[in-house]
Amino acid sequence: MSADAPSQPQPQPAPAAAQSPAPNWEPLAPVERRILGVLVEKQKTSKTADAYPLTLNALQTGCNQKSNREPVMDLDEIEVEEGVEALQRRGLVTRITGGRVDRFRHELYHVWTSAGPELAVLAELFLRGPQTKGDLRVRAARMAPIESLEALEEVLKPLLDRRLVVYLTEPDRRGAVVAHGFHTPDEFARLKAHHSHAPVSAVPGGEPPAVRSAPVAPAPDERLTAALVEIDALKTRVAALEAQLADVRKQLDLPAAG
Repeated sequence: MSADAPSQPQPQPAPAAAQSPAPNWEPLAPVERRILGVLVEKQKTSKTADAYPLTLNALQTGCNQKSNREPVMDLDEIEVEEGVEALQRRGLVTRITGGRVDRFRHELYHVWTSAGPELAVLAELFLRGPQTKGDLRVRAARMAPIESLEALEEVLKPLLDRRLVVYLTEPDRRGAVVAHGFHTPDEFARLKAHHSHAPVSAVPGGEPPAVRSAPVAPAPDERLTAALVEIDALKTRVAALEAQLADVRKQLDLPAAG
């Protein structure tokens, strides 16, 4: 197994003006968020030592998993590998070589937080998007113990202080909604507008109901929000492909595309 290069802490830009909705951290693309969420989830829930770090195939399967994911994605191997490479450049993921196949692990304990419950909260927000505190407590507790909403508040405080997590609604309202701090400013503005009239938690008091009803199809505005986020991701990928094509044309001394 090759020696891993030391991960470099991700610099945090200067705080934005109080009235600005822009997050303090460089945004992550939807595919990158999904990859990080899967790596944390599998690291925390795997029951055997050989299940984590993940192979590229296992990471792709985790990204496209239909349970505990919102939205459900259908990423191919190339898209996952491109996302991993982008995260490697930012020091958030390490590729482990030397075995039968390469494997991947996250470096978030060194870069963002060393606290297990805090990382579990971030992973759930990466996997499912914005959530009420009640839903978030129940879901994150499968990866790290968070016994009550009061305990969740303690977990959230350092994340909020560093803007790794942000509120989309008033913090003290019933059913307050939180999100990770790695959205683009446009995404953040849309999500904040959408959740300003969001319903309260589907898990009252943060406790799971004895019997869950069948899943309800997303409302039209929820589907629109998801579609806009996906469009942003596609625009980013198209821009990257265009840049790569321009580099190839330049290397081959071909005229620029019209």
